[in-house]
Amino acid sequence: MEILTTGIAILDDALGGGLLEDSNLLILYDAYSYGWSLAFEIMRNRMGMGDFGVIVDSILPLSSLEMELGGINFDLKREGEAGNLAILDIFSSFYGIKYPEVFVYTDQSIDESTFLPKYLLMYRRALREIIGDRRPVGVDATLDGMAFLLGEDNFIRILQRLMAVKEEARLTEKRKRPLNIWLMNKGRVSEKLISWMAVYSHYVIEFHSSEDSFEERMFVRKSPLPGFKSREGGYRFRLDNGRIKLRPFSQ
Repeated sequence: MEILTTGIAILDDALGGGLLEDSNLLILYDAYSYGWSLAFEIMRNRMGMGDFGVIVDSILPLSSLEMELGGINFDLKREGEAGNLAILDIFSSFYGIKYPEVFVYTDQSIDESTFLPKYLLMYRRALREIIGDRRPVGVDATLDGMAFLLGEDNFIRILQRLMAVKEEARLTEKRKRPLNIWLMNKGRVSEKLISWMAVYSHYVIEFHSSEDSFEERMFVRKSPLPGFKSREGGYRFRLDNGRIKLRPFSQ
Protein backbone atom coordinates (compact mmCIF):
# COMPACT_ATOMS: atom_id res chain seq x y z
CA MET A 1 0.00 0.00 0.00
CA GLU A 2 1.09 3.55 -0.71
CA ILE A 3 2.49 5.67 2.13
CA LEU A 4 0.98 9.15 2.04
CA THR A 5 2.47 12.32 3.47
CA THR A 6 0.58 14.30 6.10
CA GLY A 7 2.06 17.49 4.67
CA ILE A 8 3.96 17.98 7.95
CA ALA A 9 7.53 16.73 7.54
CA ILE A 10 8.28 16.29 11.25
CA LEU A 11 5.02 14.37 11.74
CA ASP A 12 5.78 12.05 8.81
CA ASP A 13 9.13 11.32 10.42
CA ALA A 14 7.50 10.71 13.82
CA LEU A 15 5.10 8.20 12.24
CA GLY A 16 7.90 6.31 10.51
CA GLY A 17 7.32 7.77 7.06
CA GLY A 18 3.69 8.91 6.81
CA LEU A 19 0.22 7.36 6.73
CA LEU A 20 -0.64 4.16 4.90
CA GLU A 21 -3.65 4.48 2.64
CA ASP A 22 -6.79 2.90 4.10
CA SER A 23 -5.32 3.24 7.61
CA ASN A 24 -6.91 4.55 10.81
CA LEU A 25 -5.21 7.26 12.88
CA LEU A 26 -6.52 7.72 16.43
CA ILE A 27 -5.78 11.09 18.09
CA LEU A 28 -6.33 11.10 21.86
CA TYR A 29 -6.42 14.33 23.84
CA ASP A 30 -7.79 15.88 27.04
CA ALA A 31 -10.25 18.63 27.92
CA TYR A 32 -8.06 21.68 27.23
CA SER A 33 -5.95 20.23 24.43
CA TYR A 34 -5.76 21.53 20.88
CA GLY A 35 -4.49 18.15 19.72
CA TRP A 36 -7.68 17.74 17.70
CA SER A 37 -6.46 20.51 15.37
CA LEU A 38 -3.76 18.17 14.01
CA ALA A 39 -6.47 16.18 12.20
CA PHE A 40 -7.71 19.23 10.33
CA GLU A 41 -4.17 20.34 9.47
CA ILE A 42 -3.62 16.93 7.84
CA MET A 43 -6.98 17.21 6.07
CA ARG A 44 -6.17 20.72 4.82
CA ASN A 45 -2.77 19.58 3.52
CA ARG A 46 -4.20 16.52 1.78
CA MET A 47 -6.98 18.60 0.17
CA GLY A 48 -4.23 20.82 -1.20
CA MET A 49 -2.82 17.69 -2.86
CA GLY A 50 -6.15 16.89 -4.54
CA ASP A 51 -7.86 14.74 -1.90
CA PHE A 52 -11.40 15.30 -0.63
CA GLY A 53 -12.26 16.09 2.99
CA VAL A 54 -15.08 14.28 4.81
CA ILE A 55 -16.00 15.49 8.29
CA VAL A 56 -18.24 13.17 10.32
CA ASP A 57 -19.72 15.54 12.90
CA SER A 58 -21.43 13.93 15.89
CA ILE A 59 -20.78 16.52 18.59
CA LEU A 60 -21.50 20.12 17.48
CA PRO A 61 -24.11 22.10 15.55
CA LEU A 62 -22.74 23.32 12.23
CA SER A 63 -22.37 26.94 13.39
CA SER A 64 -20.31 25.89 16.41
CA LEU A 65 -18.13 23.59 14.32
CA GLU A 66 -17.54 26.44 11.89
CA MET A 67 -16.44 28.73 14.74
CA GLU A 68 -14.11 26.12 16.25
CA LEU A 69 -12.41 25.49 12.92
CA GLY A 70 -12.21 29.21 12.22
CA GLY A 71 -9.82 29.44 15.18
CA ILE A 72 -7.30 27.32 13.26
CA ASN A 73 -7.89 29.18 9.97
CA PHE A 74 -9.92 26.34 8.49
CA ASP A 75 -12.79 27.95 6.55
CA LEU A 76 -15.46 25.26 6.59
CA LYS A 77 -17.99 27.03 4.38
CA ARG A 78 -15.46 28.16 1.80
CA GLU A 79 -14.00 24.66 1.42
CA GLY A 80 -17.46 23.12 1.21
CA GLU A 81 -18.72 25.58 -1.38
CA ALA A 82 -15.52 25.08 -3.39
CA GLY A 83 -16.31 21.36 -3.60
CA ASN A 84 -13.38 20.29 -1.44
CA LEU A 85 -15.24 18.70 1.45
CA ALA A 86 -18.50 17.21 2.68
CA ILE A 87 -19.97 17.04 6.17
CA LEU A 88 -21.85 13.93 7.25
CA ASP A 89 -23.82 15.66 10.00
CA ILE A 90 -24.77 12.99 12.52
CA PHE A 91 -25.44 15.54 15.29
CA SER A 92 -28.01 17.44 13.23
CA SER A 93 -29.53 14.21 11.93
CA PHE A 94 -30.23 13.04 15.51
CA TYR A 95 -31.68 16.39 16.55
CA GLY A 96 -33.75 17.14 13.44
CA ILE A 97 -31.78 20.09 12.01
CA LYS A 98 -31.67 20.53 8.23
CA TYR A 99 -29.21 22.87 6.51
CA PRO A 100 -29.46 24.35 3.00
CA GLU A 101 -25.77 23.85 2.20
CA VAL A 102 -25.39 21.16 -0.46
CA PHE A 103 -22.17 19.85 1.10
CA VAL A 104 -23.92 19.04 4.42
CA TYR A 105 -25.54 15.59 4.43
CA THR A 106 -28.19 14.63 6.98
CA ASP A 107 -30.77 11.89 7.49
CA GLN A 108 -33.57 12.84 9.88
CA SER A 109 -34.67 9.22 10.24
CA ILE A 110 -31.36 7.94 11.62
CA ASP A 111 -31.32 6.45 15.13
CA GLU A 112 -29.36 3.98 17.26
CA SER A 113 -30.98 0.90 15.70
CA THR A 114 -30.58 1.98 12.05
CA PHE A 115 -27.34 3.90 12.29
CA LEU A 116 -24.94 1.80 10.22
CA PRO A 117 -27.03 1.27 7.04
CA LYS A 118 -28.21 4.89 7.01
CA TYR A 119 -24.72 6.21 7.67
CA LEU A 120 -23.38 4.12 4.79
CA LEU A 121 -26.14 5.41 2.50
CA MET A 122 -25.24 8.98 3.47
CA TYR A 123 -21.55 8.35 2.76
CA ARG A 124 -22.19 6.62 -0.56
CA ARG A 125 -24.47 9.45 -1.64
CA ALA A 126 -21.64 11.93 -0.98
CA LEU A 127 -19.22 9.60 -2.77
CA ARG A 128 -21.50 9.50 -5.81
CA GLU A 129 -22.45 13.20 -5.88
CA ILE A 130 -19.27 15.11 -5.09
CA ILE A 131 -16.29 12.96 -4.05
CA GLY A 132 -15.96 11.04 -7.30
CA ASP A 133 -12.56 9.43 -7.84
CA ARG A 134 -10.73 11.62 -5.32
CA ARG A 135 -9.24 10.09 -2.18
CA PRO A 136 -11.48 10.71 0.86
CA VAL A 137 -9.68 11.98 3.96
CA GLY A 138 -12.12 11.55 6.83
CA VAL A 139 -12.09 13.17 10.26
CA ASP A 140 -14.52 11.77 12.82
CA ALA A 141 -15.31 14.64 15.18
CA THR A 142 -15.61 12.94 17.51
CA LEU A 143 -15.69 9.26 18.53
CA ASP A 144 -16.71 10.23 22.07
CA GLY A 145 -19.62 12.16 20.58
CA MET A 146 -20.64 9.12 18.57
CA ALA A 147 -20.34 6.84 21.61
CA PHE A 148 -22.58 9.23 23.58
CA LEU A 149 -25.26 9.20 20.89
CA LEU A 150 -25.18 5.44 20.30
CA GLY A 151 -24.05 4.08 23.70
CA GLU A 152 -20.52 2.72 24.11
CA ASP A 153 -21.28 -0.99 23.76
CA ASN A 154 -23.54 -0.41 20.76
CA PHE A 155 -20.90 1.85 19.23
CA ILE A 156 -18.24 -0.88 19.55
CA ARG A 157 -20.52 -3.40 17.82
CA ILE A 158 -21.28 -0.91 15.03
CA LEU A 159 -17.57 -0.18 14.63
CA GLN A 160 -16.78 -3.88 14.24
CA ARG A 161 -19.40 -4.18 11.50
CA LEU A 162 -18.05 -1.04 9.84
CA MET A 163 -14.55 -2.55 9.82
CA ALA A 164 -15.98 -5.58 8.00
CA VAL A 165 -17.72 -3.32 5.46
CA LYS A 166 -14.46 -1.44 4.88
CA GLU A 167 -12.55 -4.67 4.34
CA GLU A 168 -15.08 -5.88 1.79
CA ALA A 169 -14.88 -2.52 -0.02
CA ARG A 170 -11.08 -2.78 -0.09
CA LEU A 171 -11.36 -6.18 -1.80
CA THR A 172 -14.09 -5.31 -4.29
CA GLU A 173 -13.96 -1.56 -5.09
CA LYS A 174 -11.50 -0.01 -7.53
CA ARG A 175 -11.00 3.51 -6.20
CA LYS A 176 -8.49 5.46 -4.17
CA ARG A 177 -8.44 4.16 -0.63
CA PRO A 178 -9.22 6.64 2.16
CA LEU A 179 -7.37 8.00 5.16
CA ASN A 180 -9.37 7.84 8.38
CA ILE A 181 -8.61 10.12 11.34
CA TRP A 182 -10.48 9.53 14.59
CA LEU A 183 -10.68 12.15 17.32
CA MET A 184 -11.35 11.13 20.92
CA ASN A 185 -11.43 13.17 24.12
CA LYS A 186 -10.20 10.77 26.82
CA GLY A 187 -12.21 12.52 29.53
CA ARG A 188 -15.55 11.63 27.94
CA VAL A 189 -15.13 7.88 27.44
CA SER A 190 -14.23 4.78 29.42
CA GLU A 191 -10.84 3.05 29.41
CA LYS A 192 -12.63 0.11 27.83
CA LEU A 193 -13.58 2.15 24.77
CA ILE A 194 -10.07 3.60 24.45
CA SER A 195 -8.70 0.06 24.54
CA TRP A 196 -11.06 -1.08 21.78
CA MET A 197 -10.21 1.93 19.63
CA ALA A 198 -6.49 1.26 20.01
CA VAL A 199 -7.05 -2.22 18.57
CA TYR A 200 -8.68 -0.84 15.41
CA SER A 201 -6.19 2.02 15.02
CA HIS A 202 -3.05 1.51 12.96
CA TYR A 203 -1.60 4.73 14.35
CA VAL A 204 -2.15 6.27 17.78
CA ILE A 205 -1.12 9.82 18.75
CA GLU A 206 -1.71 11.07 22.30
CA PHE A 207 -1.65 14.67 23.56
CA HIS A 208 -1.20 15.94 27.11
CA SER A 209 -2.00 19.58 27.88
CA SER A 210 -0.66 21.54 30.86
CA GLU A 211 -2.45 23.84 33.30
CA ASP A 212 0.45 26.30 33.38
CA SER A 213 1.52 26.33 29.72
CA PHE A 214 -0.04 26.61 26.28
CA GLU A 215 2.51 24.11 25.03
CA GLU A 216 1.41 20.48 24.95
CA ARG A 217 3.29 17.19 24.79
CA MET A 218 2.61 14.86 21.86
CA PHE A 219 3.51 11.16 21.81
CA VAL A 220 3.24 8.74 18.89
CA ARG A 221 2.16 5.54 20.65
CA LYS A 222 1.70 3.25 17.67
CA SER A 223 2.60 2.93 14.00
CA PRO A 224 2.64 -0.10 11.64
CA LEU A 225 5.66 1.17 9.67
CA PRO A 226 9.04 -0.51 10.14
CA GLY A 227 10.72 2.91 10.14
CA PHE A 228 8.86 3.97 13.30
CA LYS A 229 11.00 4.76 16.35
CA SER A 230 9.50 5.96 19.60
CA ARG A 231 11.04 9.26 20.73
CA GLU A 232 12.00 9.76 24.36
CA GLY A 233 10.03 12.71 25.72
CA GLY A 234 7.84 12.96 22.64
CA TYR A 235 7.24 16.27 20.86
CA ARG A 236 6.38 19.85 21.79
CA PHE A 237 3.08 20.99 20.26
CA ARG A 238 1.36 24.36 20.23
CA LEU A 239 -0.81 26.63 18.09
CA ASP A 240 0.62 29.93 16.88
CA ASN A 241 -1.80 32.25 15.05
CA GLY A 242 -3.95 29.25 14.21
CA ARG A 243 -1.11 27.18 12.76
CA ILE A 244 0.55 24.12 14.24
CA LYS A 245 4.07 24.30 15.66
CA LEU A 246 5.67 20.89 16.28
CA ARG A 247 9.22 20.04 17.34
CA PRO A 248 11.03 17.29 19.25
CA PHE A 249 10.90 17.71 23.03
CA SER A 250 14.68 17.89 23.25
CA GLN A 251 14.75 21.08 21.16
